[in-house]
Amino acid sequence: MFTSDSIVNLENPVYRRRRAFNKLMLGLSWAALLSGLFWLFWIILTLIVKGGGALSLTLLTSPTPPPGADGGLLNAIVGSVMMAAVGTAIGTPIGILAGTYLAEYGQRGWLAPATRFLNDVLLSAPSIIIGLFIYAVYVAQVEHYSGWAGALALAILVIPVVVRSTDNMLMLVPNSLREAAAALGCPQWRIVTMICYRAAKSGIITGVLLAVARISGETAPLLFTALNNQFMSLDMNGPMANLPMVIYQYAASPYVDWNRLAWAGAVLITLLVLGINIAARTLFRKS
Repeated sequence: MFTSDSIVNLENPVYRRRRAFNKLMLGLSWAALLSGLFWLFWIILTLIVKGGGALSLTLLTSPTPPPGADGGLLNAIVGSVMMAAVGTAIGTPIGILAGTYLAEYGQRGWLAPATRFLNDVLLSAPSIIIGLFIYAVYVAQVEHYSGWAGALALAILVIPVVVRSTDNMLMLVPNSLREAAAALGCPQWRIVTMICYRAAKSGIITGVLLAVARISGETAPLLFTALNNQFMSLDMNGPMANLPMVIYQYAASPYVDWNRLAWAGAVLITLLVLGINIAARTLFRKS
C-alpha cells in the first residue's frame, strides 16, 4: 500500500513518532474535556441536591425571612432584576457605539488599538475593583449605598463584553457589502445602521446576553455599592436586596433555614446563567 520511502509508513520512525505524539495530545485533550465536564456536572448536581428541595412557589413570592421563619427570595430577585436591567440599559448602548467606532471608524491612528487594549484590561479586571471604583466616586460622595450605585458597577462590567462582541461581529461583515453601498452613494452612517448592524445583529445580541449572564452572579461589586436590604424595596436611591448578596450572607449564617435559601438562590442564578448561555449559543448559532 505504501512505498518504502513514503512518510506514511509504519516502518518509518518519523511517522511512528508523529503518530504517537498525535495520540498523546488527543488523549490529553479528551482528558481535559472530560475533566471540565466532570466538575461542571458535579457543581450542578450538588446545587440541585442541596437547593432543589427549597425551590417552591413561596421562594418566588415571599421576601427574605428573619431567622426561624418561612420566606423566600422575592425582594432579592426583584432587586437583582432591577439593577441588572438598569446596568444593561446603561452599558449596552455605550458598548455598541464604542465597538462600532473600533470596527468602522478606527482603522487608522493609535486610538482604536489603545482602546482595544484598555477594553481587554477592563474585561479581565476583577469585579471587586469595579465595586471599589464606584464606591470611591459615587457611594462615598453621596454617603449611602444605593441600587443606582450597584447598577453603575454592573454597567461597567457590561461595557467591555459588548464592545468586544460588537467589534468582532462588525469586523466579520464583508467589505464588499460596504463598498457596494458606498458605490450607490450611501453615506457612512447609513451603511453602518442599515447594512452592518443588520448583518451582525445576531452576534451583537449574543454578546449582550452573555454580558447579562456575567453580571447576574456578581457579588463583589454589589458589596460596596448596593449592599443589601432585608425588606422589599423598589427605591433605587437606598440599599437594595440582590441574590448574590443574600446568598453570601445566608450561606455564612448559622441558621439552617437561611442556608437552605442560600442554596436555592444559588440554583436560581446557576439555572439563569446556564439558560442564557445555552440560548445565546443555540438561537444565534449562525452568527
